[in-house]
Order: sequence, then structure tokens, then C-alpha cells
Amino acid sequence: MTSTFPNISISTERLVLRPFDEDDVPALAEMMNDEQVIAWTDVGQPFTEDDAHTWITEHAPTERSTGRGLALAVTEFLTQRLVGVIQLARTDWHVRSTEMSYIVAPWARGEGYASEAALATAQWLLGDQKFERIELRTAADNTASQQVAQKIGCISEGVLRGACIARTRTADDTWTEVRTDYIVWSLLPEDLEGAAEQLADTGGFTSYSDWN
Repeated sequence: MTSTFPNISISTERLVLRPFDEDDVPALAEMMNDEQVIAWTDVGQPFTEDDAHTWITEHAPTERSTGRGLALAVTEFLTQRLVGVIQLARTDWHVRSTEMSYIVAPWARGEGYASEAALATAQWLLGDQKFERIELRTAADNTASQQVAQKIGCISEGVLRGACIARTRTADDTWTEVRTDYIVWSLLPEDLEGAAEQLADTGGFTSYSDWN
């Protein structure tokens, strides 16, 4: 049984999810320096184009080759512009479970792109890849991320108290770390029935293995 994710491209009506390439460096660096990304992720700041290049050429391929996870660039089908990131991590191949997270560029927010990309990825994982569980963790105050989890059919399982470090602006316009809770969500194959209808309304998706 495989213990690494394939190189994959997943298409929806509006989006293409694919492996990152070096042409994505400028857009990824710009996205990772957005205030919402800084607030709700542990991405180092400032995140330079050199950091983006290292992440794309070293970190992401290593995560896939070691079986720990997968990083997908979410792009607009029509413009090929980088919309965001879908990332799988902490994959357990025996349990067939993985943790999913998502980031959306500021210009693309409010269009439903995060839920469309996350749902397509979930269908690929729970369908084609025969996974049995996807876990999401959202900071307690990150309502936008929680809405995405709800839209794709995730079930809230509980709270990990004090398990998340977020960042907030201070009065002198610097960033400081604050401890908060994680809300844990899960998505199992049987949870996808209603979500599948929602995805069908957007035209469905097609996956292409060994994308290059």
C-alpha cells in the first residue's frame, strides 16, 4: 500500500489544484505576508521570496516524498492566478488519516474558493485515496476558517484548550503572540453525502494522477 501521495492535479469548475512550481514564488511570498495569514498561522515573518523558493523547492517536495503530507497550489482556472494553498500534514498511512489546512489570498476571499478547494481535496482523499478521516484545526476566533469546515460537512469534535498560538497587533503596530484554543473538526467518508451535492452544483472535479 502506498505511503506517499501522488503528484496530483484536481480541477473544479473554477479552480485547478496542482503542485507548486517556481513561477509561484512571488505570489506565494505576497500571500504569506498578508495580515490574516500572519495572525492565524505560524509562518515566519517577514516571509521573503527566498523563503517561498525554499518552501516550494525543498519543504513541499520533502513532505510528499516522506509521506508526511502534500501541498497544492490553488489557482483560478481562467487566469491561472494563485488563489491559495491546500496543505495536508501529519498523515498516518495505517489509520488512513491526515490533517488539512487552507490559506486564501486576500484578493480571492469571499468567493467560496476555500470551501471549493477543500471539498474537492476531501473527495479525492476519501474517494480515490481511500482515506478514512480528515482532521481540521481552527483557532477559536478564526470564524472564516470555521465556516469553511462547516460548509464542507465537517463535524466539530471538541476543543483543545490553549493549544494554538495566534498573533495579534499591538498598540505600537507590532505583532505579539497570544495563546488560544483549537476547535477540532473531522470529516469521514459518510459525512460527504451532502457536501457532494454542493460540489456537484459547482460542476464537480476531475483528478489527474502523476501530474507534471
